[in-house]
Amino acid sequence: MSQSMPQVVFACVRNGGRSVAARVLTEHYAQGRLVAVSAGTQPGEHIHPEVARALERLGLDTSAERPTRLTRETIAASDLAITLGCGEECPYVPGVEYRDWPVDDPGGQDDDTVRRIVADLDGRVRGLLRELLPDLDLAPSVLD
Repeated sequence: MSQSMPQVVFACVRNGGRSVAARVLTEHYAQGRLVAVSAGTQPGEHIHPEVARALERLGLDTSAERPTRLTRETIAASDLAITLGCGEECPYVPGVEYRDWPVDDPGGQDDDTVRRIVADLDGRVRGLLRELLPDLDLAPSVLD
């Protein structure tokens, strides 16, 4: 990670579900010590309503979330790129660390499935923050 505030980009295809949930969870737990960005290779019109609903039920605000196109510049400005299903479409930028999180797509799924996917992302995000910010006093999970 760089000496300035680290930045992580969460990338998926539509930027309406997994990447948004990961970004919102990261911003919630990081307490201003890390910048989280989400973007998609083929951004949709809006975030998935079922994802917004699931996050809102956990007390997380999604009202400002808008799908954004993933660019080489966004990745280049980041210390870490987490891919969530964009595979080969995700631009490669030398010098940026990439990790793939194989997480199911919540788009169009029922509430229980979306909650399971959000819980998966919650655990992954919390683990990532323990790694990147080892001295962070990590708040309890929003799922507890």
